[in-house]
Amino acid sequence: MSIPVVDLAQFNQGSDSDRTAFVYELGRAYEDVGFVAVKNHGIPEELIDELYKYVQTFFSMPGDVKNQYEKPELAGQRGYTSFGKEHAKGSDAPDLKEFFQFGQTVEDDDPVAVEYPANVTVNEVPQLTPTLYRAYRHFEKSGRALLKAIAIYLGLDEDYFEPYVVNGNSILRAIHYPPITQEPKSAIRAEQHEDINLITLLVGASAEGLQILSKQGEWVGVTALPGQIVVNVGDMLQRLTNNRLKSTTHRVVNPPREKWGSSRFSIPFFLHPKSSMSLACLEDCIDADHPKAYPDATAGEYLDERLREIGLKK
Repeated sequence: MSIPVVDLAQFNQGSDSDRTAFVYELGRAYEDVGFVAVKNHGIPEELIDELYKYVQTFFSMPGDVKNQYEKPELAGQRGYTSFGKEHAKGSDAPDLKEFFQFGQTVEDDDPVAVEYPANVTVNEVPQLTPTLYRAYRHFEKSGRALLKAIAIYLGLDEDYFEPYVVNGNSILRAIHYPPITQEPKSAIRAEQHEDINLITLLVGASAEGLQILSKQGEWVGVTALPGQIVVNVGDMLQRLTNNRLKSTTHRVVNPPREKWGSSRFSIPFFLHPKSSMSLACLEDCIDADHPKAYPDATAGEYLDERLREIGLKK
């Protein structure tokens, strides 16, 4: 399936009519599909290559070394999470993956800093932390631009999301799906799910496998062309817009048996707001045909609920 493609340069550097066209294309795609591919996204190709190189170096280390960087008290929000710890909401089968998470670094006097644990530095791969940091900042910048366009589409002030996502609780997650060595309990590397956050920016993947569930109830493979990133709506944005923008169900399927011996790497950026942001449905998204679908909650309350549902928090 070819998902809609949008050009972020059209919004960032284009004329008023270019920006208007971008906003409409993005908004319609998020109402109809929930996924877009973005070109001219502003994340340098050489940085992406470096990121994948150091991530692969980390995951190639022995398990006892990686386990030093697992901090159970942080519920997987920083550092390493070992294989089989996370499962999709409503599923008992663990996803066939391990991952490493890098979070926000507050560099001003914002009091929200006390909410964020320190990032975990991997001594054996000294280049990993600075590369994750640089990638995080680029993802954050691109994501904020996309949220400006989404705000305009929703009839909000262009900077509606800014107070919530500057120093927000976003996460950069490096995922490794190891080679499959025995018949898996599930044919799924990552069971069907929706993302928790506002939007997810996914840069590349070392192998195919991502599928989305179409409106017709069919699983369709999704790939972005070189130089593009895939950006989808998460549950927080779906709640905020009272289901106007769709948080699309997606999964990562196992490769054909002849490719079981290969790893798959993927690096999504989960753009989260500060925990204090209200996710109460926007008044303009509620009417007689679309009654309020969700109880009021803050982003922090909703995140806590979901981390428990997927097995990362007790």
